[in-house]
Amino acid sequence: MNDLHKALGDISSIRRQMARSTEFRGYGPMTLAVTGATAIAAAGAQAFWLLEPTKNIPGYLAIWISTAVLSAALIGTEMHARTRRIHSGMADEMIRMAVEQFLPSAAVGALMTPVLVLYAPAALWMLPGLWQVIFSLGVFSSCRFLPRPMVAAGVWYLFTGLFCITLADVRAFSPWAMGIPYGAGQLLVAAILLFTSREAEDEN
Repeated sequence: MNDLHKALGDISSIRRQMARSTEFRGYGPMTLAVTGATAIAAAGAQAFWLLEPTKNIPGYLAIWISTAVLSAALIGTEMHARTRRIHSGMADEMIRMAVEQFLPSAAVGALMTPVLVLYAPAALWMLPGLWQVIFSLGVFSSCRFLPRPMVAAGVWYLFTGLFCITLADVRAFSPWAMGIPYGAGQLLVAAILLFTSREAEDEN
């Protein structure tokens, strides 16, 4: 029985090593593009319905948190199906690896938001920039098993986040301070995935 457990452990270790050395192809370009369009639509909704976001922080948070949840649900659903189709036998390991890479940054963003709302409301103008900087860390963390050009998306989110912080006032609550970074950023991610997948097909 001990030999059987050892053999199963060795197989599991080999599968983990193979997953870590394999490029993850579970993110679909079309779904990423849809999340970019969703961010732009959310910015339009804020511009139309929330003329003074500083006077309605709950409304502002509702728009962007619901947008993030919807985008995560779309990406997660397709990632699960796409990974099982493309990575087949290594699907579970690949999905676990993808989640582990991005989860810390998502958790930090989720925890930081209520802390600022409850204990540092005067610093809430920093929230859009901080969200983008934290998101960039998730992208950078995931880059080791994604196409190399994905670093450009991490750089984009980092610099847009820093730019939002340099505004240093309520201008950071502009709908386009979120809509442009996430809209363009997700479209950039989609373009990178599409280009690299076609390039890989051509090589094969």
